[in-house]
Amino acid sequence: MSLWGGRFAEPSDEDLRRLNDSIGFDRALVAEDIAGSIAYAKALAAAGVLATDEASAIVAGLKQVLAEFDKDTFTRMPADEDIHTAVERRLIELVGDVGGKLHTGRSRNDQVATDFRLWSMSAVDRLAGDLRQLQRALVAKAEQHIDCVMPGYTHMQPAQPITAAHWLLSFFWMLERDTDRLASARERMAVCPLGAGALAGTPLSIDRHSLANSLGFARPSENSLDAVSDRDFVADLLYACALCAAHLSRLAEDILNYSNPAFAFISLDDRYSTGSSLMPQKRNADPMELMRGKTGRLIGNLSGFLATLKGLPSGYNKDLQEDKEALFDSLDTMTRLLPVMSATIRSLQIHADAMAAALTEDLLATDLADYLVRKGLPFRQAHHAVGAVLRRAAELSLDLSEMPLAELQAISPLFAADVADAFDFAQSVAQRRAYGGAAPDAVREQIARAKQLLAGQNE
Repeated sequence: MSLWGGRFAEPSDEDLRRLNDSIGFDRALVAEDIAGSIAYAKALAAAGVLATDEASAIVAGLKQVLAEFDKDTFTRMPADEDIHTAVERRLIELVGDVGGKLHTGRSRNDQVATDFRLWSMSAVDRLAGDLRQLQRALVAKAEQHIDCVMPGYTHMQPAQPITAAHWLLSFFWMLERDTDRLASARERMAVCPLGAGALAGTPLSIDRHSLANSLGFARPSENSLDAVSDRDFVADLLYACALCAAHLSRLAEDILNYSNPAFAFISLDDRYSTGSSLMPQKRNADPMELMRGKTGRLIGNLSGFLATLKGLPSGYNKDLQEDKEALFDSLDTMTRLLPVMSATIRSLQIHADAMAAALTEDLLATDLADYLVRKGLPFRQAHHAVGAVLRRAAELSLDLSEMPLAELQAISPLFAADVADAFDFAQSVAQRRAYGGAAPDAVREQIARAKQLLAGQNE
């Protein structure tokens, strides 16, 4: 049974059906479609469009259709072009002609938009839960390595000492922004299009505020023409997924680098490593490479959908059918990436001895400049003086701490015997105790704040 065939003398061509039909992927919306239809049937009854017994019969029939889907006994028919057609066709088979009254005043335009928003709201909640699991793994691992000093890098070059905990927590805060983005996106998508009709609104006396509330939306849409074509919520969620994946990709890149034997800072559990079909010694962090690779896929979903939106006139257009596969794919990809990354972090082995062995005294160059600043030298001059010290140390093939005091004083008379105190990696980190810094005390404060957020106690 087609929902629109009366105007046409001939059925759709089979090639057109293959292009047009969406039931192959939009059947994922069946629970939301039935929930929306049940709420709409009750709203029609409240508006006096359906008798009480008619609404009851429709609701019972819809529940039976859902049960058939749940039990995998639903039989799809050739005319079922989408999940909405399939559900209505089966409803009428079960309850008779009264089932045909359900669509009174409703269009597939507002029906689809409602279903997809309901599905997306649930998807956001699931994704946020997966993000929280990864955040918990990062915090737990960081808490075990608060005093583990390691080199920090900028431009992939040694920069300053930090701690392994500080490194791990940097990704916690990236993911916290992702969580905020999801919450903001969910707030915007919690707007109910049902009752907007095809574009002009409904002539029926339906209480749209009550209808929205019954489905868990915050409010009804403000403009019926906008409501049926608004897919900003899809773009929001695609963007949130793409940026979150970019953060996972950055973490994966660090893991790939630090697990390389040239660094040997960390080791992945065997369960999250793979081998080579040829080289017996290989221990590859393939899951991390997939994190990077699939990020490109998610960015492609976002850019492709934005390209679809950019030329549309007002009102609903069939181009919008392209929204579902992109979002389904992005959410499915994220639900596979996040648990693997969480498990990788939980099982990650951090090698403090290798991190300590990689600490070189050039990492303390800034501390040496700060030493001169404390002696009264302006920082720009101190920076220049330490650069000269580094150059002279290289000429003499000496570490900074091995430089004779006379050599240092030839560059700046402010150097004194107490300069030896500057060559202490743990002390260098401990000085960075300002809010958000790498010092163990500051990291403990970070962890406390992170735990508050995870517990939902942040004000």
